[in-house]
Amino acid sequence: MNFDAIKSAAKGYEADMTRFLRDLIAIPSESSNEEGVIRRIAAEMEKVGFDKVEIDGEGNVLGWMGNGEKIIAYDAHIDTVGIGNRENWKFDPYEGYENETEIGGRGGSDQEGGIVSSVYGAKIMKDMNLIPEDVTVLVTGTVQEEDCDGLCWQYIHNEDKITPEFVISTEPTDGGIYRGHRGRMEIRVDVRGVSCHGSAPERGDNAIFKMADILQDVRSLNENGDGPSNEIKGLVKMLNPSFNPEHYEDAQFLGRGTVTVSEIFFTSPSRCAVADSCAVSLDRRMTAGETWDSCIKEIEDLPAVKKYGKDVKVSMYMYDRPAWTGLKYETECYFPTWINKETAPHIQALVDAHKGLYGDKRVGTPTSSELALEKRKAPLIDKWTFSTNGVSIQGRYGIPCVGFGPGAESQAHAPNEVTWKEDLVACAAMYAAVPSLYKGKGTEDVSVYRGGKTNNDIK
Repeated sequence: MNFDAIKSAAKGYEADMTRFLRDLIAIPSESSNEEGVIRRIAAEMEKVGFDKVEIDGEGNVLGWMGNGEKIIAYDAHIDTVGIGNRENWKFDPYEGYENETEIGGRGGSDQEGGIVSSVYGAKIMKDMNLIPEDVTVLVTGTVQEEDCDGLCWQYIHNEDKITPEFVISTEPTDGGIYRGHRGRMEIRVDVRGVSCHGSAPERGDNAIFKMADILQDVRSLNENGDGPSNEIKGLVKMLNPSFNPEHYEDAQFLGRGTVTVSEIFFTSPSRCAVADSCAVSLDRRMTAGETWDSCIKEIEDLPAVKKYGKDVKVSMYMYDRPAWTGLKYETECYFPTWINKETAPHIQALVDAHKGLYGDKRVGTPTSSELALEKRKAPLIDKWTFSTNGVSIQGRYGIPCVGFGPGAESQAHAPNEVTWKEDLVACAAMYAAVPSLYKGKGTEDVSVYRGGKTNNDIK
């Protein structure tokens, strides 16, 4: 393989990729409102010569090249979060900007740069005859990830009936090759009370006071140690072989689980009354060894939850927001943990491509972010802090997944978001080289740990 020729081809498309990304940034594309960006991507795929381009029922765009039985897929979610407080932006988040090294704007790193590099990586493959005869390349621009990560791949797997050999997630990896990440759950806790006039609160049963007790226990669950003096053992316990004998090493790699309160709600007849209900949303991040059932039971077993008994309900959120096509594809808000063996053939295909193109160290020198620059000093093979569509691709369905994408994780959801042109080029080159270097799937399970399906009857 002529790695220098691939690098040269990718560099030659830098201006085209910059223009394409700036076009995407200029089109607002928050979850469930991605139609404009999807159609712009479809047009670019057709322009550069994809063999087939289609938009499925959920609104994902699928671009195909090649005719082989094995599908190697490149996934990029193309929805973004909103801009937040406009006063925190130093430039217009949709007009963006570019200079010699950077492209600024909402979605630059998270993660419209990924679809740009994968579209042009596929073009390079076709131009240089790099698609093996037994391979078909699929590039997906997927929707609703920011709202419900992995929902798009539930649809692609279950309804489009597509099961790739493996998938490269093009989420930002700060120049690294990522082999997994923690999972997450969206848990709700509801507390019932009884209202009465605020002038005589003893006549009622204040749901907010009950919730205050529960939240102190939730805080302890996140912050406590796991020693004998801790009535509530903290989540750090999963790094300890005494509590997590099968998966503590994987948990140490992925990082400990966490739980935090993200929302709070209440009902009360008036500001002069005792609150008769209170509810909170919990953001629960799961490491290796933690399951759907174990995380729910942890909340149910908190002392304050047990104290208030039948007045407390612990449940799982469901997601049912319609896609931009109008489709409502309901799922539980459970996003499984997954981690690969470092020796897995799809991981090694990326490692071999990186060594051939750029060596064994991360490349890129982000010029406007010290945090992003510091990440380039990390080991080449690593993991994400946040969650991706891999929660369904590998976490639910066991389809091997690996991450390599342009941009920086620290830029995700932040004001003044930027990405770097050299990342777009490097990723396009990597994507083009991988199919020819992939040595095929063996009989061994590439997963070290994955949360899997739940099979729970959720109501």
